[in-house]
Amino acid sequence: MSDFRNRPKDNYIQEASWQKLYILSEQWKTDLLFFRDDIRFLHHLIDKYFLWISKKEHIDMVQEIEINLLQVDKQAALLLERTNKHLHHLSHCSDDPFRYDSHQFRDEHGTLEEELTQFVKDFRKNRREVFKITEYIMEGEELVRQLNIITPITP
Repeated sequence: MSDFRNRPKDNYIQEASWQKLYILSEQWKTDLLFFRDDIRFLHHLIDKYFLWISKKEHIDMVQEIEINLLQVDKQAALLLERTNKHLHHLSHCSDDPFRYDSHQFRDEHGTLEEELTQFVKDFRKNRREVFKITEYIMEGEELVRQLNIITPITP
């Protein structure tokens, strides 16, 4: 499960037609747009439950996760920009295959794919952390609220 590539193995990048690389890159773009929406949801989830937090250590944990999520969000935006640029170049390659150095361009394609693979790993790790901390905080904060109802804190 450590390999998130969307292409066949072996020497696919070096042998695939420009059209096939374009289709693969379009899939990357679609995936990145989905991840961007999912990141927006995770930010919303954090914001929603942040209001319930009363313990400082929980606030610190959520802030750390929010910082990590912001980094993944920035990573997604940069990858989406690079993927769009890559798609633009691929469309020109289809029109005029001699316009770009094929070997160099295919190496760039492979590099972009590796960065996307790393992004997916980072994203999934952050998503798990958001859900884990949300569950942990909600259970801990619910216990505090129940104790306050049973035995009100008096100054």
